[in-house]
Amino acid sequence: MNFFKNLFIKKDNPNIQKHETMTFEEIIASEKPVLIDFFATWCGPCQMMAPILQQVKQELGEEVKILKVDVDKYQSLAQRYQVQGVPTFAIFKKGELLWKQSGARPKEELVKIISQYID
Repeated sequence: MNFFKNLFIKKDNPNIQKHETMTFEEIIASEKPVLIDFFATWCGPCQMMAPILQQVKQELGEEVKILKVDVDKYQSLAQRYQVQGVPTFAIFKKGELLWKQSGARPKEELVKIISQYID
């Protein structure tokens, strides 16, 4: 799924050039809604969400950014946003957490929720 470009990378990675790196804070500061999928590779419902998120992206296009965050790799982010279970979805815009909910969600629900935050 190449449209899920994982722009969020660890800052201490010497193999990444500075101009290609965006921090989590820079990503969620977007003027457009950013849907974060807090997931785990071992989570069955998380795996089921991948094609649904692809459909959401296809429907909303450039109106939304979608970012997957592996809670095992980025435990500090999961703790900061009090992610208790996976999958957990969160919507940010201009750096502000606008919505968060755990559990798998149908495409229609995600599109409806994200659409509320599209200008």
